[in-house]
Amino acid sequence: MARRAFLLMVTLLLPLAVNAFAAETKDIRFNFKNAEPVIFSHDVHLRKYNNNCRMCHDTLFNLRDRRHYTMVEMEKTRSCGACHSGIKAFSVAADKDCVLCHKGKPRDVAFKVKGAGDVTFNHSVHIAKTGGTCKGCHNGKVITGREKPVTMAEMEKGRTCGVCHNAKIAFPVSANCDRCHKGMKPKNITFNLKWFAPAVFSHSSHLLPYQCADCHTKLFPYKIVIGKATMNDMEKGTSCGACHNGKVAFASSGDCNKCHRGLNPGRVTFKTEAGEAAFSHDIHVKAYACAECHTKIFPYKAISLNTTMANMEKGNSCGACHNKGKDAFPVQGDCEKCHKM
Repeated sequence: MARRAFLLMVTLLLPLAVNAFAAETKDIRFNFKNAEPVIFSHDVHLRKYNNNCRMCHDTLFNLRDRRHYTMVEMEKTRSCGACHSGIKAFSVAADKDCVLCHKGKPRDVAFKVKGAGDVTFNHSVHIAKTGGTCKGCHNGKVITGREKPVTMAEMEKGRTCGVCHNAKIAFPVSANCDRCHKGMKPKNITFNLKWFAPAVFSHSSHLLPYQCADCHTKLFPYKIVIGKATMNDMEKGTSCGACHNGKVAFASSGDCNKCHRGLNPGRVTFKTEAGEAAFSHDIHVKAYACAECHTKIFPYKAISLNTTMANMEKGNSCGACHNKGKDAFPVQGDCEKCHKM
């Protein structure tokens, strides 16, 4: 008898407890960086499902694992998408219904870009272009909700902005950089070298006759440090040598001081059994151009090749000019001219 009375009391009190709990539940606010927050109303949903909390907890939402789901995941029936699939309730995938949860106007999105001017994505301009649809971009392919920063090279291959900015739908990402990068003024790039004066690349000089797309990304990714190319590589058409080939622009093997301002190559010393031998750039540059030795005879390295006197006598290395007195004194002549003996 007592057991029946207890069960009856629990049965009568349980709805009251549920109602009390439901009344105390609060709206949940999901904040976004570039849009108004989405408000989930417990009150509305509890009325819809007769105060049955178990409809969602913990079948859909684990209170101990409060992770955020992307719209792509919701469209696959995760989280809110379990009900908002177009059957029980409006679909999270329906373009016209985005405003039912996302109130207000989307904000502009600002991207900080080092050295190339900041970029601002204007939602209102793009929404007007797409006829008010959001799914053109927020479709799980263009924008998924979990993007990492995307490079310009990736955009040129059709990632994110590059899906539309491909010269077919809209202007390409590889041209007219200042249309997105307002106030863009690329800086000069200085390449510091161990044995030579630094080489300075001037963006302002090159932007007078060329567009950004002429070099980026055909020749150079949009990075300040991309890996070093040797002068030998440039003579073969790599890096700067693609244009500085003597046809489009002065050759990379020509007047070195056009890029290496204040060029003053130092002495190169060789330790030998016959005493230290010293090569003076200063003396040789007065009589010859850099291109006469580099890279026909010597790569652009301080110590590039070790050779023997016998090889020099056959015309290798220094012997190409020090050739029995035809161009300069022979290597087998007065040894002390080069060796401190």
